[in-house]
Amino acid sequence: MNVARSFNNWRKYRQTVTELGRMSSRELQDLGINHADIRSVARAAVGR
Repeated sequence: MNVARSFNNWRKYRQTVTELGRMSSRELQDLGINHADIRSVARAAVGR
């Protein structure tokens, strides 16, 4: 994996964590996740 791809993956991960972290518990529940799942959801988003 090259440096640019690694950086883009890291940026996408951080953006996902930040956006989900701003959501209320109710909003996250509507998406079917909870606060403990945010990092794993972000890792899955990078893998897509």
